[in-house]
Amino acid sequence: MKTEAELNADILKITGIIKDKFPELSKYISEMPVKISYTAGDEDPNIKSLKEYYNSLEAIIKKYSKTHKEQ
Repeated sequence: MKTEAELNADILKITGIIKDKFPELSKYISEMPVKISYTAGDEDPNIKSLKEYYNSLEAIIKKYSKTHKEQ
């Protein structure tokens, strides 16, 4: 399992990719909600939220890159 610092580094890297290759998507990054939910026995809620946020950024790139070219 990745640490919070590793996930933050991954998020920073993927947002950099978005800004470099698909700058038109940059405006949507700040609009993406990050929700924190916690259920007893779950992993750290912050780690879970960071994973979900990273996965959503990754999904945006994959979907968008199918129909748009990198700049």
